[in-house]
Amino acid sequence: MIRAYFYHCETCGLGFPSLEPLERCPRCAGVVRLRSTRLLPSEAEREGYANPLQPPVVGVVDNVRSAWNVGGLFRVADAAGLSHLYLCGITPVPPHPGIAKTALGAEEAVPWSYHADAVDLVKTLRQQGWTLWALETEGATTCWHPGLPRPEKPLALVVGNERAGVTPQVLELCQQVLYVPMRGRKRSLNVTAAFAVVAMGLGGCPEES
Repeated sequence: MIRAYFYHCETCGLGFPSLEPLERCPRCAGVVRLRSTRLLPSEAEREGYANPLQPPVVGVVDNVRSAWNVGGLFRVADAAGLSHLYLCGITPVPPHPGIAKTALGAEEAVPWSYHADAVDLVKTLRQQGWTLWALETEGATTCWHPGLPRPEKPLALVVGNERAGVTPQVLELCQQVLYVPMRGRKRSLNVTAAFAVVAMGLGGCPEES
């Protein structure tokens, strides 16, 4: 277990947490008052724990450019119980400092492989009997919601480039093209956020044994 400390600065009024004891405010160097502490489980205590989705679900990462986004995708894949991430095209791969910064170790927990062309990979997955769903804003035909029935066969969830989207030839090979409903002025979410919305909704609420 690790201990988190929650402080309040008596000079500037900043309330903030720290994972180590402090006497001074990080913003103004004023005196701080300890409000409370909390014990948190360390990452090591989760090692060996896994509750993957069945039938298996994998992610296909089609030319996602940002290493920070890729790290986020690893973090989501681990949390959602995905079995594998296929990193394609210009997608950065571990080890990479940007991936490590946002994955926080998930890049070591989730199996992954690199493939030069997402089109070739997706053709192979279809031949192997996988169902393919893509997340897109253009040309999407189905609105994602948690009640959408998941296929009884293994499922591959495809996300594409931050600006260009999923490769058109990949979209043509997918059985479903989904969009996340947007109620604001923006038409899309960050690729990691969109992936999280769908991936985390696929498995319901697991019970840890």
